[in-house]
Amino acid sequence: MKNRHSAGALSSAVLLLLLLLTGCGQQNQPAADPPDPAPQQTQWESRTPSDAFGGIRGCAVLYLAEEDRYVLYGEEMCREQVSPCSTFKIVSTLMGLHNGVLTGPESTMAYSGTVYPVEAWNHDLTLTEAFQSSCVWYFRQVIDQVGPEETARELAALNYGNQDISQWAGGGQNRSPELNGFWLDSSLKISPLEQIAVLRAIFAGETMYTPEEVAILQEIMLAQDDGTRQVYGKTGTGFGETGWFVGFAQEGEERTYFAVYLADESTTVSGSDAKAVALALLDEQG
Repeated sequence: MKNRHSAGALSSAVLLLLLLLTGCGQQNQPAADPPDPAPQQTQWESRTPSDAFGGIRGCAVLYLAEEDRYVLYGEEMCREQVSPCSTFKIVSTLMGLHNGVLTGPESTMAYSGTVYPVEAWNHDLTLTEAFQSSCVWYFRQVIDQVGPEETARELAALNYGNQDISQWAGGGQNRSPELNGFWLDSSLKISPLEQIAVLRAIFAGETMYTPEEVAILQEIMLAQDDGTRQVYGKTGTGFGETGWFVGFAQEGEERTYFAVYLADESTTVSGSDAKAVALALLDEQG
């Protein structure tokens, strides 16, 4: 009897141990982490040019950052590389600041005395004045002081279009050498989609440029402020009836990058026209 009782007690102990190691033990284990949600997929929407273009041949890219959504008007044209013209002043401003050629909005370049067709160019200019009047001779001085080697390095780091600065002095469309450059209907080319990628990298802090340098650039890029929405951008006008306006709009926490490019030989086109199209498209987005 004693042996049977001992065996029964042992069996009960084994059963209790098995229960602890199975059902009861599992109840005390931490719940498994839920699987990571699927990564957000960038949305792409292709549209035909709207009434905002006013019948002018052109294209546009809008990137709604918070939604990670692209809206392309004239997608094929949005992917074509063309001369950046004066929109390149966005990058050359950063190059000048980053390399000590420029120190801030008041950085001044000396006027040579040449009489230019744009009255605003005919005196010493600060960075702010030169950027807002799109003064070519000012930024010709900036980029020459940065130099070809450093310019090539920074364009490669930005993945800026075709990165081709082989025509450093430009194509010679203007008689004055200081009014020509590789970014003016010359060797350097970039598509509207690539413009957006460069802008996003710069203003997201993903480039070599410091927050202070980017803040100075943003300050001089302010093109419109109605108290609710701020629009930052740079126009560009080419010799072949072309116009650019690129930048971003900020409304509260929402940011929309844009790049508008117009190319229509049947009518006079400029950066001002591209700016008007961009503002109309932003209004359409609401």
